[in-house]
Amino acid sequence: MNTLLLIDGNAIMHRAYHALPPFKAADGTPTNVVYGYLSMLNKVVDDFKPDYLISCFDTPKPTFRNKVFKDYQIQRPKIDDEFIVQIPLVKQALDEAGIIRLEKDGFEADDLIGTISQIFDGNKFRVIIVSGDKDIFQLINDNIYVAAPQLGLANIKIFDKTEVEQKLDVSPAQIVDYKALAGDPSDNYPGAKGIGPKTAAKLIHQYGTIDNIYKKLDKIDSEKIKTILENEKDNVFVSKKLATILTDVEISLDIEKSKFKGFNENLKQFLEKYQMNSLVKRIFNENEIKEKAEKPKNNQIGLF
Repeated sequence: MNTLLLIDGNAIMHRAYHALPPFKAADGTPTNVVYGYLSMLNKVVDDFKPDYLISCFDTPKPTFRNKVFKDYQIQRPKIDDEFIVQIPLVKQALDEAGIIRLEKDGFEADDLIGTISQIFDGNKFRVIIVSGDKDIFQLINDNIYVAAPQLGLANIKIFDKTEVEQKLDVSPAQIVDYKALAGDPSDNYPGAKGIGPKTAAKLIHQYGTIDNIYKKLDKIDSEKIKTILENEKDNVFVSKKLATILTDVEISLDIEKSKFKGFNENLKQFLEKYQMNSLVKRIFNENEIKEKAEKPKNNQIGLF
């Protein structure tokens, strides 16, 4: 089975920015995001040996979610200028490396990842999504996995259906309904105010979906929960729209062009320009690559 590696660009950039000190190139250009992103990319390429590779990004434009709920993500702090100036550098690095990247105004990277995952899954690929965003867990199935960085950029944990159920107490297919009830403070949408994660999971286990919950509202024993659900119905269904990752975004994708044949040599010049010499050695030094290949893989990576 061929493997597609899908990178959640914004999630990995943010993790790099917060995990690494604010070092700069000789000309003063901040480079910690670029360095961290490419380090993670090189690691997952080395670990998973993908046949295909795509990186997806958000755009600065509002998405359809902002139209559905005006306060969506409104609580998030303004992004630092030293982060913003590195976004085009990350994209330039990918272009130099010969790696396909996609973004589309009006949609989040998650929606592109959801759409691409379905396309490749439908063509009998194994799909590994690299992201620290738990929303992505809803896409997991028998052929789709999430590789989530742990503790900065140092370690990666593989999430399959079983891992998700152990972590969230619901299956990947139930995450959207679970979040419709419990809400999501990180994205600033409410769910049903007064219903926490444990109660949300319990209701999902009992009734399966929020549609079914509202069809059988009279069967709920707790008058308190019943009243909350009645009063919060609009918020619940809006929250479900916000939580749902789209899998049918209209995109232009040539599967053959996303084949990964190694990092293009042009990336070496880019890295040297910004004095990222340790990355040059790590990515292009054949002896180091051979050493890494000979190291035993840990159990998580061994799943693949």
